[in-house]
Amino acid sequence: MSAVRGEFSSRFGFIMAAAGSAVGLGNIWGFPTQTASNGGAAFLVAYLVLAFFLAYPALMAELMIGRHGQANAVSSLTKLTTRPWQKQFAFAVGFGGILCAGFILSFYAIVAGWMLSATLEPVTTLVGADAASLWLSEQSLTRNILFTVLFIILTVAIISRGVENGIEKWSKRLMPALLGILFALIAYVMTQEGAVEGLKAYLVPDFSSIFDPTLLVSALGQAFFSLSLGTSVMIIYGSYISKKENLVSLGAYVTLIDVFIAFVAGLLIIPAMYVAQAQGVEIFSTTTGKLLSEDTLVFQVLPALFDGMGGVGLFVGFAFFALMSIAALTSSISMLEAPVSYTVERFAMKRVQATWLIGALIAIVSIIIVCNLGTLFGLVITLTTKVAQPLLGLMCCIFVGWIWYRSSLLKAIQQGNPDVHNTLFWKIWPWYTKFVCPVAISLVFLHSLLS
Repeated sequence: MSAVRGEFSSRFGFIMAAAGSAVGLGNIWGFPTQTASNGGAAFLVAYLVLAFFLAYPALMAELMIGRHGQANAVSSLTKLTTRPWQKQFAFAVGFGGILCAGFILSFYAIVAGWMLSATLEPVTTLVGADAASLWLSEQSLTRNILFTVLFIILTVAIISRGVENGIEKWSKRLMPALLGILFALIAYVMTQEGAVEGLKAYLVPDFSSIFDPTLLVSALGQAFFSLSLGTSVMIIYGSYISKKENLVSLGAYVTLIDVFIAFVAGLLIIPAMYVAQAQGVEIFSTTTGKLLSEDTLVFQVLPALFDGMGGVGLFVGFAFFALMSIAALTSSISMLEAPVSYTVERFAMKRVQATWLIGALIAIVSIIIVCNLGTLFGLVITLTTKVAQPLLGLMCCIFVGWIWYRSSLLKAIQQGNPDVHNTLFWKIWPWYTKFVCPVAISLVFLHSLLS
């Protein structure tokens, strides 16, 4: 690989970077919220099944395309084609993924900005700056724009340093810190009244609702969103993997870490909701039984929980929102890398210039969404995570299953794993990706439309 493009320096570096992309607000903010809104444990079961049986095969497809192509998403996909219509299809899928990553980052930066302001609020309270605390804790246009832009600047600063010195270096630092804070918070919450009831809601499923079309679409979207599929991110990360590495095991590690963190995040958020409820905070509607304030759950429920802890609540609140900010940053750097890598390679632009340019464009989109929060925020989330990502992931499966020649595919995957043709993975994965994944994803969407 050219030194200009960069490369992950180690197996651990890639796993931390890819897991960092996967382990973000989608796991720690989105997954528990989706679980609480869609039947609790029933959603958990559906998510686990779809993550391993649909998202993992799609992840492998994207990683293989990237490592084989050794380029940005559009170029990597185009290299698999031989006919004009295939090249047009490749451009649509690759560029569509880049646009999807940009729009996801535009709303992601807003939520991450809320996390940053919530991280600072306990600090200002502790030092007695009450006016600043009030400003940080209340929704306002000025606060939202300021912290959204600040988060984008942080992301740009990391990405502009490249693969090894930017993405890999910071992923190695941020991921262990994230895990440490997460487990410490779980240990604390489990000692509180109401936590056991939350565990039951999270772990004991009601199988009567598991085939609900809304639940399945939400679970599929969550699986693809949390693994950064359909955004060209994993194609890009795949292009930075050494050909000496075993892609099968790398993809499995990333999927397992992602699912594990989502599951563990549920162990924190769901019991914390019931602890807050035991302290008098209204979590579910008394008339409909549905979750209240789904999009802003962690900003309304958890601060109330932390307030009930007394003085220690300030430190717990700081730790929690610091955790959320770290999770957001590990994912945002991957989403920005997708359009940046395309711009650098397609237009021969310097990385620093391309990063600041793309960052500025995304900041503009984010500000437009902030100024129209009630109408655009939920719409952009739905279009990107529940529609675009699964469909673009499906297209990558079609590329690997129907356009990429099987013999060429085998040669690509044998790099780093020369005996893969004798494994159960190779006997199942090619036809599974070719037939089962496209049909299953399509059926979920068709079921949703018909319902």
